[in-house]
Amino acid sequence: MDETNMSRHAAILAQTRASGKVSATALAAQLGVTVQTIRRDLRTLVESGALERIHGGAVPASGVGNIGYGDRRALHREAKARIAAATARLIPHRASLFLNIGTTTKSVAHALRNHSDLMVVTNNLNVANILAQNLRCDVIVAGGQLRRADGGLVGDLATMAIERFKVDYAVIGASAIDAEGDLLDFDAQEVHVSRAILAQARQSIVVADASKFTRKAPVRIGSLMQADILVTDAAPSERLVNACADWGTRITLA
Repeated sequence: MDETNMSRHAAILAQTRASGKVSATALAAQLGVTVQTIRRDLRTLVESGALERIHGGAVPASGVGNIGYGDRRALHREAKARIAAATARLIPHRASLFLNIGTTTKSVAHALRNHSDLMVVTNNLNVANILAQNLRCDVIVAGGQLRRADGGLVGDLATMAIERFKVDYAVIGASAIDAEGDLLDFDAQEVHVSRAILAQARQSIVVADASKFTRKAPVRIGSLMQADILVTDAAPSERLVNACADWGTRITLA
């Protein structure tokens, strides 16, 4: 990489850290280059793990703080839709299931709108509102503290509500999955609920787009070892594929 590109990348990273989000159009004007050049720069920085793409620009890669809900919702929409469709095919009619907080599980809720005779327990108000449109689906909302940013219900009350059920399937998302197969998130209260969901299901399905394999988050939910199926849009590393084979965790590519 030449010095001009390195200098521009450094400027992009500095601007992203300062503002929390940058747009390709604004960066092009600020740095005096074309939007196409900035898009190539952003692609390089995303591939290096320094940034994450959102519609029209980028945000800093996650570490100890999650990306805002609106930006997360815009990330990898097509991949999430494919994952959701593949997951819905795994869920039969007349099943009971948990859906936890997350933009991918929200996509799964959309994909389940034509299922019949479901009972869905969720701590995700977005999921509840989507599935309320399906008159053949019973929706039970786990009470808890409302997290206004994303409609999540967390805390001890939510955990206690989840523990009252034993369902056929748990469908859970995570903010990151590391090389050891650990499922990671940012909010310890949310993690307690997700652990309860895993413990109270007969079968567990983890839904995660491929970007989750390169992200970081500080709080451990559990391990892919506890999951029956991982639904994703691209194969993880060979190391993780081999580990899943050893654990009996099936990988389904959407």
